Amino acid sequence: MPEEDPRILELREMRAKARQGGGEERIAAQHAKGKLTARERVDILLDPGTFQEVEPFVVQGHDETSPEPNKTPGDGVITGFGRIDGRTVYVYSQDFTVQGGSLGEMQSHKICQVMDLAVRNGAPIIGLIDSGGARIQEGVRSLGGYAEIFRRNAQYSGIVPQISVIMGPCAGGASYSPALTDIIIMVEKQSYMFLTGPDVIKTVTHEEVDAETLGGAMTHHTVSGLAHLTAPSDQEALATVRKVLSYLPNNNVENPPFADTGDLVSRMDESLNQLVPMDPGVPYSMHNAIPYIVDSGSFLELLGGFARNAIVGLARMGGMPVGIVSQEPDVMGGAIDIDASDKICRFVRFCDAYNIPIVTFVDSPGFIPGTDQEYRGIIRHGAKVLYAYAEASVPKISIVTRKAYGGAYVVMSSKYMGTDVTFAWPSAEIAVMGAEGAANILYRRQIKEAADPAAERARLVEEYRKRFCNPYAAANAGYIDDVIEPRETRQRVIAALIALRDKSVQALPRKHGNMPV
Repeated sequence: MPEEDPRILELREMRAKARQGGGEERIAAQHAKGKLTARERVDILLDPGTFQEVEPFVVQGHDETSPEPNKTPGDGVITGFGRIDGRTVYVYSQDFTVQGGSLGEMQSHKICQVMDLAVRNGAPIIGLIDSGGARIQEGVRSLGGYAEIFRRNAQYSGIVPQISVIMGPCAGGASYSPALTDIIIMVEKQSYMFLTGPDVIKTVTHEEVDAETLGGAMTHHTVSGLAHLTAPSDQEALATVRKVLSYLPNNNVENPPFADTGDLVSRMDESLNQLVPMDPGVPYSMHNAIPYIVDSGSFLELLGGFARNAIVGLARMGGMPVGIVSQEPDVMGGAIDIDASDKICRFVRFCDAYNIPIVTFVDSPGFIPGTDQEYRGIIRHGAKVLYAYAEASVPKISIVTRKAYGGAYVVMSSKYMGTDVTFAWPSAEIAVMGAEGAANILYRRQIKEAADPAAERARLVEEYRKRFCNPYAAANAGYIDDVIEPRETRQRVIAALIALRDKSVQALPRKHGNMPV
């Protein structure tokens, strides 16, 4: 039996060394924290046996502090491509066992290479982030490496889906990369993101705060609105990536993938007809409606803990992916504030970028009043929503469920903002303002001079409500395409989606608009 070629043996040895990352001791330390290794994460994320690694032998190229740079193969990041549910994706996974996953010139090179490959081949980019930040010993080269990644994040935005999974630390300037991507998923009690850490904050401001409170998963999911989704473990975070991708196309020139959910298009839920209370002052929850309108079990809410007066998420209707936007009347009466505006705007633009039709449910009395909102720029933030809906060229369908007053009506995908099909439930109230406010303004003198002002006011309020605060006045004027029973919503929306699936809009020539950011 001939001896094996020593060159082949050398290759096998080098590959084995590359797979070891920072070595058994550091791998054990990673496991002791409840964290998977970079390679284990890739193996769980992708379909079995599909991962093809790229540039596994790259090593650190420069070290300002030592004449001998670290020569660990891979330089702290695993890059390559594979498949998720049979679809090609490109992935990079930072290896915390190698110099804490810190980024230097060559690690940046590897990440940029796989991003470029993804865009050239029209496939999603998934980043599994677990890094101590910039590699200090490489000086400005590490900063230049981050800049190269940020530039690609921005240039490739809206071309292929970019998903970031924060699975450990992501501090300092490193946090800008995930902030530029489409979807951020964070692992609870394990990951954190911030520009300046607790020690720096304590030194500069004398404020004491721990890493979890400052930049943990729940902070970014409920307070900052940075994290779209959270998961309790590495495994569940990776499963969430696969679920998110099931709604998205590979790139901006493809349509999102159809999937037969087995749910009947003709299904009607009678409870929807009793959802909206007769008293317009009594709240109800759109969370009790959306799951019965979309395909069963398909609704994936994003940013569910942030700006809870607005709801956004992905779902399927008749097997077709859609983006759901809604007010939540059970929180702040569904009134729109700065955070809700930003939440809706970004989601609408995300859907438009990837050819996902937008279904909007409207029930809002208007924008939140007060000096705090005005001083912080509610006009500018509300204008973002206007801009996003006006710019979006995907099929747009809106359903007014109850209150659609003033600016809130116009902003939330109204017909003459370019929405293709608009429905209203019989409970819809479409007006400049509510009946109470309108009566106080229009009939101020009449109320004041009445023998019984309170009774006269009540009579005039009810008269105004019957005359103007109903869907038929708007339908008479052509602002509503049809008034439908709530139980019919699923059938009517799916029919509209089918009719609009070949929609084509020719954009006016321009470099880009000037969004009121």
